Amino acid sequence: MKRNAPRCPTAASGLFVLFQVGLGGCASERFGLSPDPLADAGAAAISVSTTAEDAGSSPLQSAADARPPSASEAESTEAGPGGDGKRGPTAPTAGSQYPFPQNRQSSACTYPSNYSNADVQAAYAQWKKDLVTADGADGHLRVQRTPSDGIDACRPLGSTVSEGIAYGMLASVYMNDPALFDGLWLFEQGHVDSNGLMNWAPEGSGPDCGGAATDADEDMAFALVMADRQWGGQGSIGQPYKQAAITMIGQIWNTEVFQSKWLRAGDGDWATNTNLNVSYLSPAYYKVFRNIDPNTSHDWNALVDGSYSTIADALTGNQNQSNGLVPAWCDDSSQTTCRPGSPGNYQYDSCRTPFRIGLDWCWSSDPRAQAYVQKTSTFFAGVGASHIADGYALDGTPMPAHVGQLAAAFVGPAAVGAMSAPAYQGFLDDAYAEVATGNLGAGGAYYEESWTLLSLLMLTGNFVDYSSL
Repeated sequence: MKRNAPRCPTAASGLFVLFQVGLGGCASERFGLSPDPLADAGAAAISVSTTAEDAGSSPLQSAADARPPSASEAESTEAGPGGDGKRGPTAPTAGSQYPFPQNRQSSACTYPSNYSNADVQAAYAQWKKDLVTADGADGHLRVQRTPSDGIDACRPLGSTVSEGIAYGMLASVYMNDPALFDGLWLFEQGHVDSNGLMNWAPEGSGPDCGGAATDADEDMAFALVMADRQWGGQGSIGQPYKQAAITMIGQIWNTEVFQSKWLRAGDGDWATNTNLNVSYLSPAYYKVFRNIDPNTSHDWNALVDGSYSTIADALTGNQNQSNGLVPAWCDDSSQTTCRPGSPGNYQYDSCRTPFRIGLDWCWSSDPRAQAYVQKTSTFFAGVGASHIADGYALDGTPMPAHVGQLAAAFVGPAAVGAMSAPAYQGFLDDAYAEVATGNLGAGGAYYEESWTLLSLLMLTGNFVDYSSL
């Protein structure tokens, strides 16, 4: 929908607020973050060409399917505390192709030494208990925000945002919970905008509460592809999962991709390459979408390349070339430096970037992905898992939103990025141990419990691209 002034989402607070600076950034009212347009003459060494790996088999496929399961994957007692006695891949059942746990470890990635499926199950149980409700869900299910997550006009107490529905769909497809998956999708379908995408804050009141948020849409579309591979058919959603995925992938391309190169932040005219959210970039997903999208005019390879180009531009001239700390919002219209907007530091949006880019290394061994996450991994390993702040200036100076508290949204994705090389094993083990406590809640229960769960799924080899198997 068209707006007089563009607005944008912030992850932990979920706020859509009017842009406040000429370049088109956003202000985060909750965390009080301001632009930090620091200058640096460096240039990021991330190439932007599509690599040969795109045409070959995935490292996950070769690691989990081209050899028999190892003893630890098949039947061994888990070494970690709370181990549930077995490692996957669990054999298919009549209703599910990939029952939990799968533990399909990519040959490209390193895993925590003593990860436990019981940690994932505990996180999922807590997440469902605290956040999933049928109240106010139109006969379906939704993920609600809690009092600890803050309120505003767009997000009254106990409300739902599209991002939360997306996180729930991802979690439920990997935990083999079709009833929850279908219930969340049916809630989504009752709250769409004129483009057929979910309004980001459907229970809000005000002009900035409508329209889609692209990160939620791409997570939902990917989850639908996984649901087709997990369960097949259509469940209770009224159409095949695959068809729902194809439709949504087309909607994303048609309304949330700018000039085939940039991922818009939403589906409104306000969203261009002048106000990009770097943490929305999900090249691993686009490689999946290109294989299911029947419209060959949709150049998903170009969006993959464009995403890595934006990341490279975000690491140019901002004193962050070596640490990988991308700004939350930036203007990439120059195609040289993605100039920080507002907030322009590494905060509750930015912190998701190592997770999304880490997926692409583990799933397809894209060297551009590894080049990026090795920057963040070196930085966070130097800080130490128990000392990661929930906010940084782009030069690495801590800017914590909650002094002395840990946030799963920062530590979990940092750990996923550290899966990129054995050199980070010590940090990876420490970060996993922190996240697995379930106590890293600085940013509020909804956001932190969601990122605890998603991070643990990936760290245990249960966040898998089923389409590659």
